[in-house]
Amino acid sequence: MKRYLNPDKASWPKILERPLFNAADLTGKVKAILDEIKSDGLPAIQKFTEQFDGVSIREFIVTDAEIEEASQLVDAELKAAMEVAASNIQRFHASQKTALKKIETTPGVVCWQKAVGIEKVGLYIPGGSAPLFSTVLMLGIPAKIAGCREIVLCTPPNNEGKIHPAILFAAKLVGVTKIFKIGGVQAIGALAYGAGPVPKVSKIFGPGNQYVMAAKQLVSISDVAIDMPAGPSEVAVLADESANPAFIASDLLSQAEHGPDSQVVLVCNSEKLVEEVETELAKQLTELSRMEIAIKALSHSVAIVLNNEDEMIRMINEYAPEHLIISMNNYLEVAEKIVNAGSIFLGNYTPESAGDYASGTNHTLPTNGWARSFSGVNLDSFIRKITFQEVTEGGIQTLGPVIEKMAAAEQLDAHKNAVSLRLKSLK
Repeated sequence: MKRYLNPDKASWPKILERPLFNAADLTGKVKAILDEIKSDGLPAIQKFTEQFDGVSIREFIVTDAEIEEASQLVDAELKAAMEVAASNIQRFHASQKTALKKIETTPGVVCWQKAVGIEKVGLYIPGGSAPLFSTVLMLGIPAKIAGCREIVLCTPPNNEGKIHPAILFAAKLVGVTKIFKIGGVQAIGALAYGAGPVPKVSKIFGPGNQYVMAAKQLVSISDVAIDMPAGPSEVAVLADESANPAFIASDLLSQAEHGPDSQVVLVCNSEKLVEEVETELAKQLTELSRMEIAIKALSHSVAIVLNNEDEMIRMINEYAPEHLIISMNNYLEVAEKIVNAGSIFLGNYTPESAGDYASGTNHTLPTNGWARSFSGVNLDSFIRKITFQEVTEGGIQTLGPVIEKMAAAEQLDAHKNAVSLRLKSLK
């Protein structure tokens, strides 16, 4: 990690830069693939699956028999762990339901709002170097609670044309309706446009590499909604003398192992703490199966020492991290001042891994600074809210003149007339 001691505020944007690919070059390549999928459909999906995943597949849909076979292969203890996590995720997201309220804004004018699930949603689940079966729970459970009628899952096959058993078990557990062995850009294209047995959906959810993220943003321009713009995973840690260096190192590594383009940031008030964390990083790195990936991520990660707590908070709000861990004596007080973050983890005993798997909150979160304007996935992500209004005879007599006046001022005569005719009918 690069170390900075009380850096000048003018240098903060440079210090906090994310490691990103050349977006222009990436977008061109992704657009060419999407265009071919849009025009050729299933044959293009087959072509790119063979090209990128190294496997020839003719039947992309996963059968019930395959799901049952996969379920038998999942360790019983893992199944039990997933069921506990699913229960917590269910409980937290179900609590986000809101009661229908009818409001009389003016005598005789009643308005209300009704939540309706998006009918068809697509879930993208990465399955390459790390099959993210936990993401199936994070996306499938709120989709089911929201009342989405069709939940379509796409995930890449291995070189034998199979999907990781834990992904299939999780999909069965949460009630996914269709599963396809399609990954990468071709999966996003299939969900956005429809291809063969893959239905066109109304909104696509899920993380992925930079190619997948570029594909999601391109299809969102005119074809389908997406959950949020996102990129490589990231974590920031705010720490003081009360923090445990070993815990901090483990949290930094938990994000660094996601991928070489992940980023971790430590902001603290002690150079001694940075040194202790670096010692722990070196010790813990040797125990990781994904050590080489984590080392690459750490090469563009930073540790920043600031003596002023307000400046520490200001830097975090400028960075707007996907995940923020606050390991400080007054963590609740500090948390109240954080306005830009995807998900916040409080105190020494709240690892970011808790949110990734089983505490109940969602781990699909805005990265690359998008936490300034986007929320993480929640129940609202899977619903639309339709407004209703009912105006009685008395209501139109009270509100009608207001509408007439405003419509006339905007020179929209037909709008005014729609009210005037009703008022005249009541005389």
